[in-house]
Amino acid sequence: MSNSSSGSARTAKTQTVPRNKAEEHLTQAMEGGSGTNAAGTETSGGKTASGGVKTPGRPAGPRKVKLTVSKVDPWSVMKLSFLLSVALGIAMVVATFVIWVVLDRAGVFDTISTALSEIAGGESSASQTITSMFELGRVISIATVLAIVDIILITAISTLVSLLYNLGSTLVGGLGLTLTDD
Repeated sequence: MSNSSSGSARTAKTQTVPRNKAEEHLTQAMEGGSGTNAAGTETSGGKTASGGVKTPGRPAGPRKVKLTVSKVDPWSVMKLSFLLSVALGIAMVVATFVIWVVLDRAGVFDTISTALSEIAGGESSASQTITSMFELGRVISIATVLAIVDIILITAISTLVSLLYNLGSTLVGGLGLTLTDD
């Protein structure tokens, strides 16, 4: 085969010519190749060369960004706090059920009723009243009512706090955050 046929099989690499130093540094950073930096020192792939001058590229450490939370949307706070308080309410009802079952299996309610009947001197009405107060249906109903009240209170208080935050942030500028990327 001749050299002309092997030369046509090769693909030519096109390269754009940068117009200024910023485009030159950007091109070097994207290609990862070597070149010269502003000081004229030969660099290779974003590392420092013999002159100790750092090439523009990614900084050595994690980047830091300073942000300020200047306003919080009360509608989104209300939606999120409602969903979280519903989850908390469900967890409270389930935990009440589990605790009641554990106490019942351990015989705590029977022990309390026998102790009360002994204290009352054989009267069974006092012990029956106490045990009827701790029936499963009644305990779950009370836990459900408390969960609904908690849902309403948590949602309302969270929304009120977001409105107060917005009012306070207009006076002092908001909450400053510094975020880093690792």
